Amino acid sequence: MSMANSFLGGAQDRLLPASIPFRFFLTAAVFHVLAWAVLLLGAEDVALFRGGTGLTLAAIHLVTLGVLAMTAIGASFQLLPVVTRRPLARDWPTRLCFWLMAPGVFTLTLGMALAGPLLMQAGAGLVCLGLLIFLVLTADNLRRASSIPVVSAHGWLALAAMIGVAMLGFLLILDFELGFLDNHTALAMIHMLLGSFGFMGLLVLGLSLVLIPMFALSRSLPQPLGWVQAGLTTLALAEVAGALLYDNVILLWCSLVAGLSAAGCYLWLMRTALESRMRKRLGLSFVLVRTSWAFLILTLALGAAWIADAGIPNTPALTGFILLFGWLLTFLFGILQRIMPFLASMHAAGKSGLPPLLSDLTPEGPLKVHAVCHFSAIAVCGAGIVWDETLLIQGGAALGLVGATAFLVFAAMVTRKLKRTDKTA
Repeated sequence: MSMANSFLGGAQDRLLPASIPFRFFLTAAVFHVLAWAVLLLGAEDVALFRGGTGLTLAAIHLVTLGVLAMTAIGASFQLLPVVTRRPLARDWPTRLCFWLMAPGVFTLTLGMALAGPLLMQAGAGLVCLGLLIFLVLTADNLRRASSIPVVSAHGWLALAAMIGVAMLGFLLILDFELGFLDNHTALAMIHMLLGSFGFMGLLVLGLSLVLIPMFALSRSLPQPLGWVQAGLTTLALAEVAGALLYDNVILLWCSLVAGLSAAGCYLWLMRTALESRMRKRLGLSFVLVRTSWAFLILTLALGAAWIADAGIPNTPALTGFILLFGWLLTFLFGILQRIMPFLASMHAAGKSGLPPLLSDLTPEGPLKVHAVCHFSAIAVCGAGIVWDETLLIQGGAALGLVGATAFLVFAAMVTRKLKRTDKTA
């Protein structure tokens, strides 16, 4: 039995109003444009960035909170009830979550760009309240989900990581003004790794067990290796946190081995899903998804080069850039360009009883522009970071800005088509 058939039956009854997930997705697309624009403005500081307030820190958080977290929250609110067969009891908290997160991310990143402590604290407070609502709603859904234990386990671990990320983030922001932390740099590294590999990474690993087979029309994946993947990822995160706190290189290497092993389990599962797929033509979205897997391995390889002091110039900035813009953003936009037309189709079917074709809801032109510009931006910016060439980083960021604008056009066109479908239903 295919994964799609196993949980899509009766999914219409578990759909939220379309306006809820789509407002998260559209806002994420706007923050994506802002992230590349801010990176363009702060290009001269990117290659040597090692922490501290400024445009680079603002661009990083526009990506992590504005794009990645915003999309993950919108997708989780809609997809988890479908996957777990447990609808949300009420939807007003999801709207409140959005109205805390969106202005919170804007205020926080504005404060980081301007080095304004009060703006950062106010923004962080709003973001933490939004994440708290997400935590409560998602935990309640996972608590009632017994049919997909390995996916639920990834969800629980991601929530635990998110709590750690939020607490550390608030402490770090207070420390910019008060200066009470002796190990600010180590805690900032743990904050970044816990946010990227913990919160976002575990969501990617867990939801991939459902989304990749669903979009490829594959058989359900074997669960034991999924448990190993979750365990190894957790072990890697615990080891890297210990290594950074106690300045232990051996623990750092152990965490890298555990991380590579977890990535190996994940890629084996994804290969299994694609080999058993019934849909032969996966389209542009899976070009992004497959490339993101290569960026995951490249990130870990750069991490090894960083630990070994292999002589690659500006390895810290390059590793962080490939991690965020290479692995996570590439994967997210590969999946998002599938999810938006898919959800629009399901909502349209709920209104009229006859779902429109996904191809009718997927404008291909903006997606092609986005893909070309996105990959070009990563290559050019990456080269600019290695050679510390501001002009190259500016050129790459400009390409990324064009690609992000194209994706925003795609998101707006899908939303417009959904509204037209509603009117004609």
